[in-house]
Amino acid sequence: MISNPGWQKSSYCGEGESCIHVAATPASTHMIESGDPTGSILTAAPAAFAALLSSLKKEPAHA
Repeated sequence: MISNPGWQKSSYCGEGESCIHVAATPASTHMIESGDPTGSILTAAPAAFAALLSSLKKEPAHA
């Protein structure tokens, strides 16, 4: 586990909701889900995290 990660919660997440929290270091981006009682951390390279954000921000394809 990373020491003193400085977790940040999305401003889109309401009070009491289960949300993704993000902490970044120069070498990696860490994500944790606030509703996960095990405290599992997903770690990604900065470029991979940027690609994830870009993908999530795209308008979904219409069928």
